[in-house]
Amino acid sequence: MIKMKIPVVDKEKKELSKKELPKQFTEKVREDLIYRAAMTVQANSRQPYGAYESAGMNVSAKLSRRRRDYKGSYGHGMARTPRKSLSHRGIRFNYVGALAPNTRGGRRAHPPKAERNWNKKLNVKERRKAICSALSATLNVETIKSRGHKIPKDFPFILSNDVESISKTRDLVKMLIALGFEEDLDRTAKKTIRAGKGKNRSRPYKVKKSILFVVSKKCPLHKSASNISGVDIVTPDHLNANILAPGTKPGRLTLYTEGAIDKIAEMFKY
Repeated sequence: MIKMKIPVVDKEKKELSKKELPKQFTEKVREDLIYRAAMTVQANSRQPYGAYESAGMNVSAKLSRRRRDYKGSYGHGMARTPRKSLSHRGIRFNYVGALAPNTRGGRRAHPPKAERNWNKKLNVKERRKAICSALSATLNVETIKSRGHKIPKDFPFILSNDVESISKTRDLVKMLIALGFEEDLDRTAKKTIRAGKGKNRSRPYKVKKSILFVVSKKCPLHKSASNISGVDIVTPDHLNANILAPGTKPGRLTLYTEGAIDKIAEMFKY
């Protein structure tokens, strides 16, 4: 196994020491495993939805085909489509198609069903290997640039544990600019309007992914980082392939703290 040491920096980007990365960061980047693991997370977090069971069927559309039945269609040259009567004059009725899938206001032929199970399964070892592979990709400069991230020349590096105590968003932005991530913050500050019906479903904008913070525990940084567009923060026990590789594409720009590296060294063993 190749040993790799990267610098540990503080808020002003002053190098404090060098830290050896655990073996989880030396895994070969397997895009096929990352894709399967990320798609499994997306499928398991999908909310079931479906049409109302009686939609288009709450109507009396029974039409008699027998002789001498009042309200019947016998002898009128009418197709056998279910119909409901809107008005009549004597035995002459004004019908409109109903109930059948091919009629206006009728039921849907194959509506989405809420009881459908979208969940997918993935082997435990395969999931862990996919996470380690995604972790390794977060330190590969070429892979990170291929996702469109703007990174400084001296990347990668680790942040000191003091960063976890930042409670103000303006202080965090100031630190990120000092570290050299101003261009990446500008890249994700612009929102684009989504194409399609999602605009009507409370998600009108598309926001690009920016920096991912991996911290050792729940800390004030969670609150300050949540106000920056495209920035996410997570602890090692909540890492998965979808967070490390949004859209199943590995190489997300990720900043780890010293404490987070120590916790990752104890996790994802296979």
